[in-house]
Amino acid sequence: MNEQEFAELAAGHSLGSLSVQDEQRYEAALAAHPEWAPIVADDADTAALLAEGVPAVAPPPSLRDALLARIAVTPQEPADTVPAAAPPAPADPPSALADGGHQEPAPQSSAAAPARRPRRLLFALAACLVLVVGLGAGAAVVIPQLLRPAAVVALDRIENAPDAAQKTVSLPSGGHATAHWSASIGTAVLVSDGLEPLDSARTYELWFVRGDTPVSAGVFAAEPGTTTAQLRGSMHAGDAIAVTVEPAGGSPTGKPTTQPIVVIPTS
Repeated sequence: MNEQEFAELAAGHSLGSLSVQDEQRYEAALAAHPEWAPIVADDADTAALLAEGVPAVAPPPSLRDALLARIAVTPQEPADTVPAAAPPAPADPPSALADGGHQEPAPQSSAAAPARRPRRLLFALAACLVLVVGLGAGAAVVIPQLLRPAAVVALDRIENAPDAAQKTVSLPSGGHATAHWSASIGTAVLVSDGLEPLDSARTYELWFVRGDTPVSAGVFAAEPGTTTAQLRGSMHAGDAIAVTVEPAGGSPTGKPTTQPIVVIPTS
């Protein structure tokens, strides 16, 4: 489990919304990574703030769909971005210490502190939303939804669409891959089970194949077990969905450099 996955579990734990299985994963990860304890404390403080003096009011039916639709189209920033360090403060002149004076330690620059993860902003946004519109107990529904990966949110939207469709194919390594799509919302998601993780020099790249023309739909990394990846861009009627193995960062030519390991027709 990486730190981002743990952070999502920590948010759910602070709100009491984890399943028994996820709670066990959370506790095991925290025991293995005590350095992640500040994430737990941060989420606990936010959850406590939500619980103070807010009456329990059911959220409007339209709120969840509006939030999830917004999240699905919002680009996700890298989780490990750290702001550039501020330049060092100028040293005091020698005379400042010559008469027995002492130099006060300079306050630590906020840029030197560990960067807040983008998900922290989402948690704070959800907290403000709950306090402003008075959702109260609805926070236990809204905040976990905000913290879900964009690909999972997109998959939910597809499955709830009236024209939702899917098709499954076998993977060369065993396992299988299932494409989910909806023409009405122009979105597609690939869910793979048993796709082998790659080394750091390679990545998987998604493609919409329109006739004889491949259109890149972003890169993704496979996780042990099940991997859910959303195809970037709008799907067109008749597009096939393909996956190739490319150099890290994606194809340098904008076209596949290897034969696809997955091809799923949608028509």
